[in-house]
Amino acid sequence: MHAVRHATAALPQTRHTAPTRGPSCAAAGHFRDYYLTKHLPLVKDGSGPLAWRYNFDVAALEGEAPYFAIFGADFADAASMDAALASPHGERLAADVANYAAGGVGIIHYQVLDGTG
Repeated sequence: MHAVRHATAALPQTRHTAPTRGPSCAAAGHFRDYYLTKHLPLVKDGSGPLAWRYNFDVAALEGEAPYFAIFGADFADAASMDAALASPHGERLAADVANYAAGGVGIIHYQVLDGTG
């Protein structure tokens, strides 16, 4: 499962990344079902990100990956990201995480720099 919405702007300035720790084997089906049918539709209804992506195929170079899924959203700048996360919709999304991610979620924010030049 890959990108759902594509950016039309130039290189994004700030990225919000949320790696999710793995649920128990018994809870993996619930996680996927809830994420795909309830959480991602909430993401789609929001505004702010230039693009967002997710994947359940998270692998480690060695051993078992500590994460079950990963989500990333690109914003024009830190202020846009902060506004989106602090909005009523952003708060609703954050509150919804507890409904599927019993293993916990890490949140990482960083400025995206171009390394092609």
